[in-house]
Amino acid sequence: MKKALAALFLFAVVGSALLLVLSRERTASAGPAEPAAAAPDDTAGLHEAMWYEKLAGGLVHCQLCPNHCRLPKGQIGLCRVRKNVGGTLYSLSYGQIAAVHVDPIEKKPFFHVLPGREAFSLATPGCNLRCLFCQNWEISQAYPWEVRTAPMTPEEVVAAALRSGAPAIAFTYSEPTIFYEYMLDIAKLAKEKGLKTLVVSAGYIEPEPLKALLPFIDAYKVDFKAFDSQFYADLTGGSRDPVLRTMKIVHESGVWLEVVNLLVTGKNDGAEEVRALARWVKENLGADVPLHFSRFHPMHKLMNLPPTPVERVVRAREIALAEGLRYVYTGNVPAAEGDSTYSPKTGQIVIERKGYFVVRNELQDGVAPDRTAIPGIWK
Repeated sequence: MKKALAALFLFAVVGSALLLVLSRERTASAGPAEPAAAAPDDTAGLHEAMWYEKLAGGLVHCQLCPNHCRLPKGQIGLCRVRKNVGGTLYSLSYGQIAAVHVDPIEKKPFFHVLPGREAFSLATPGCNLRCLFCQNWEISQAYPWEVRTAPMTPEEVVAAALRSGAPAIAFTYSEPTIFYEYMLDIAKLAKEKGLKTLVVSAGYIEPEPLKALLPFIDAYKVDFKAFDSQFYADLTGGSRDPVLRTMKIVHESGVWLEVVNLLVTGKNDGAEEVRALARWVKENLGADVPLHFSRFHPMHKLMNLPPTPVERVVRAREIALAEGLRYVYTGNVPAAEGDSTYSPKTGQIVIERKGYFVVRNELQDGVAPDRTAIPGIWK
């Protein structure tokens, strides 16, 4: 059965570039699944995790992300994919792909990375946050055995990416941090083959694992949830400050960084919070780091909220520009000025977009017609 799924998977990627999201199969219709009972203790086919320490009594301490799970034997971390089996921490999702697609890079969104090109995009189940507004909750909030997955080695992923013609591999859809070992192995091989590597993440990761990963990554997009720390606690199950730290580390490393802030109706879309975020970005990351404001639509456990008013998304962009940021974009807003890239010298459009698609690109090796160098990855 798995071989058949893998064949279907490869056909979808290389043959038609259709999205493959393997359907979720719940183990129970009511109440949470029992991790220790549902996941087998057999380590055959499992991959030992990185970034953990063994403690007395068979406990393990996962040090990959700020959750810092301490797990007795048989238990799984908050991410749902890292399990203590016999005193050793294993990844349950290594090589188990739940979604794959060849996407426009602008969909990630990266607006200063290979405009108009595509990214071979993939994900495994799991996430180390619990965002109530998660767009891909069917895979991100699932244990591996609740989702149909297709097995694929790092070598097979890179080979499929090359066959697809995409110049980049993107780790996306769920949370790449939780499939860290798989991502790292793929990224190393991808770099050897001349592919760009892109991470689309919430940035909830500890500094040392992040620093070890970044030499193999070309661009990193952080989905920053809100400048209000209480928002993080109430709506994501995480905390804000580790994400601020991640953004600074990525920027200081020289890896290209873009930041996205989803404006959730009545929760984080106030003018003062937007202004505080824009000021923090300018002071800590610089005026050239792109900041995207995206419009919320009712999703997952926030179906009770209306979509963000378009005028609030537009206002957020105006505030950030007024605070001195040079490249500010809007998302999920049709036919918006915030779709395009402008020269900060003349205000002229240098990359014109309609949604995720580039319709005109005036840059030559990253230089605008007015001789302004626009920062990013252009070739």
